[in-house]
Amino acid sequence: MLMCSLTSQEALSQSQSQTIVSPEVHPDKKVTFRFVAVDAKEVKINSQIAAGQQLMAKDEKGVWSITLGPVIPDYYPYCFVVDGVSVADPNNVKVFANERFKNSLVDIPGDSPLIHSLTDVPHGAVTYRYYNSKTLSVTRPLVIYTPPDYEKNKGKKYPVLYLIHGSTDTEETWFKVGRINNILDNLIAMGEAEPMIIVMPYGNPAPAPSNAFIQDLVSDVVPFTEQNYRVITESEKRAVAGFSRGGGQTLNAGLLNADLFGWIGAFSPSANIAEFEKYFMEKSPDPQVLNKQLKLFMLTCGTEDFLYERVTGFVELLERYNIKHQTFFPSGGHTWINCKLYMSKFAPLLFK
Repeated sequence: MLMCSLTSQEALSQSQSQTIVSPEVHPDKKVTFRFVAVDAKEVKINSQIAAGQQLMAKDEKGVWSITLGPVIPDYYPYCFVVDGVSVADPNNVKVFANERFKNSLVDIPGDSPLIHSLTDVPHGAVTYRYYNSKTLSVTRPLVIYTPPDYEKNKGKKYPVLYLIHGSTDTEETWFKVGRINNILDNLIAMGEAEPMIIVMPYGNPAPAPSNAFIQDLVSDVVPFTEQNYRVITESEKRAVAGFSRGGGQTLNAGLLNADLFGWIGAFSPSANIAEFEKYFMEKSPDPQVLNKQLKLFMLTCGTEDFLYERVTGFVELLERYNIKHQTFFPSGGHTWINCKLYMSKFAPLLFK
């Protein structure tokens, strides 16, 4: 039997952690964060609510706290920095799905529901699946959203959106952080989006080369989906989209397989301009053919995003080669807050 003992200070910290509330969202849109660290010399909060890190105050019981806001309603990541070490909030079950940084999430509700809010509408299902990747010689995970009427209308087939996460995210991030299921439930209920299946693969093929994921998507993920779900298999009912590195992977998957994906959404994509310029020069794809194949090619990026200049540079490349596209450049940075906005603009355009 494994035995362990706690020091009095550790026991105090554990006991207090079980009783404090963090985060606490107030009616005036302010939010209080609390963290128990009796022996810590300094605790700060790092969030997308405010720029930089804010020093928290410690009370006589070793509870550090800070109140921020009023906060613009949205879904925000944050973490505590305890003597220089970043940690998630141990009192918050909402965790940011990511391979590296450990953040928690706080939901600041609006006076009326936001597009990603959980509302009283018919809800789709989110399912965890596994498939055999022959490309990567491994069993890999998928998260799949099916729309609210999928189980009721057994004879109906649906269009499919293949949705890819960012560089250190996981197959869960579009669901747990991007709240894609809520966004689609709400848009479908309002009649603004077509009912669709959304397939969220794990976009990191390491230790295989990064371009191996594109082959995995085309050769393994798409066939698995079409063998196991009631989907329409024509390209005009198949879309691919992604954020950050997933946006770059989307460009490769979509532009190089326009006969497979009729709809492309590249959100703050890490676009390799030189690679695509070489492709356009050497392969000389017919823009008339490509423009006919692509029902929609949308590129988005926040004007404060560190990839903004790269994305606008890629747009210039597309214009030079007469490839039709749409753009959406709102304010904001390289965040999932912006990413939810991109999806709320992109999804209503799909499969129309």
